[in-house]
Order: sequence, then C-alpha cells, then structure tokens
Amino acid sequence: MEQHKFVVCINNKGYESSLEFGKIYQAIEDKEAEAEGLIRIIDESGEDYGYSLERFHAVALPQTLENVLRAA
Repeated sequence: MEQHKFVVCINNKGYESSLEFGKIYQAIEDKEAEAEGLIRIIDESGEDYGYSLERFHAVALPQTLENVLRAA
C-alpha cells in the first residue's frame, strides 16, 4: 500500500500552473522516484507527477487535519 505524507511547495518556478508556492500538497511515497531526487505530488491537475525534492519541504500535520485532507 502506498504511504502518503504532506509537503509545502517552496519553489514553483517554471511550474506556476501546476504548483502553488506555500501550498500544502499530498505526496505519494515512491522509492524509485526518491532515488532519482524526485517526489510524486498530487498537483493542481489532480494527478500525481514527479517533481524535484528541492521544491518541497515535508511538514508534520495534526492527525485530525491529516485525516481530513486525505479524505478530500
């Protein structure tokens, strides 16, 4: 089963239509992508795509908020 976490976009240059600076995104764990310096993000299109890990910062959210965001 895929693991999910949340990250904040800290650099959307070149991807302004796909990523919003400062927005919290759901990431999908992908060891192969991470080995290549990428992270899979469910972006503004509603689909998941690989982006450079350097564009995001992982955040810890309260469990209640995580549950609400995952259900959305």
